[in-house]
Amino acid sequence: MTSIPSNDLLCATRDARGVVTLTLNDPGRFNALGAELLQALQQTLDGLAADDTLRVLVVSAEGRAFCAGHNLKDMAAHPDLAWYQQLFAQCSRVMLSLTRLPVPVIARVQGMATAAGCQLVAQCDLAVAADTARFATSGIHYGLFCATPSVPLLRAMPFKPAMEMLFTGDFIDAPTALQWGLVNQVVAPEALDDAIEALVQRLLDKPRESLAMGKALVYRQRELGLEAAYQLAGQTMAVNMMQPAAQEGARAFAEKRTPEWKR
Repeated sequence: MTSIPSNDLLCATRDARGVVTLTLNDPGRFNALGAELLQALQQTLDGLAADDTLRVLVVSAEGRAFCAGHNLKDMAAHPDLAWYQQLFAQCSRVMLSLTRLPVPVIARVQGMATAAGCQLVAQCDLAVAADTARFATSGIHYGLFCATPSVPLLRAMPFKPAMEMLFTGDFIDAPTALQWGLVNQVVAPEALDDAIEALVQRLLDKPRESLAMGKALVYRQRELGLEAAYQLAGQTMAVNMMQPAAQEGARAFAEKRTPEWKR
């Protein structure tokens, strides 16, 4: 089990089931993704990537906002191309690290998620939002097209709704985010923790190795042509079928019983 670093900007907790919760903890700045917070996230994700006791990761936040994206005041104070390139590359590494984790990643969205904060929601594998949450790729209002947020947004949502968000920068409410596919579930704020727990339990009931193989396959095949995607998916299923969990599942199906997987 890997120790999880925490600091003033990022709180990390783990329960006995292997469920880790990372909490963005800079509510005074709406949990903006500055260099320090991105560095803390990257360090933590790097450690978790090698932790075979990890089962589910929940990304949460303190305060009224889930995440307001990058801090435009900081960006205005550094009118330097190399500084901007480094910041966006650092953020992209964090986003890619979420996809490379061999476990499901859930965004717990209790408040506003804008620009790179909306990107963070879209990049997580799953998302549950309070019905008071709002979402926007709002950079265009300030002359900055949300280019990096567009990457997961256009993969998580249908094309035209995503383009509407990117072109207008306008907020959408949680029910609209659900309708457009940005989040999986919308609940009352007081029901958010129970909804997250119910989803976590549904994931814990599945074999870790099967979820890990499936997640890796999904992110690889979506970038391929149809024929190559089928080839990769077929090979993945064949290898998956050779794993003990799938063998036990097949036996359990044949014997009409519940599979008994090693947790």
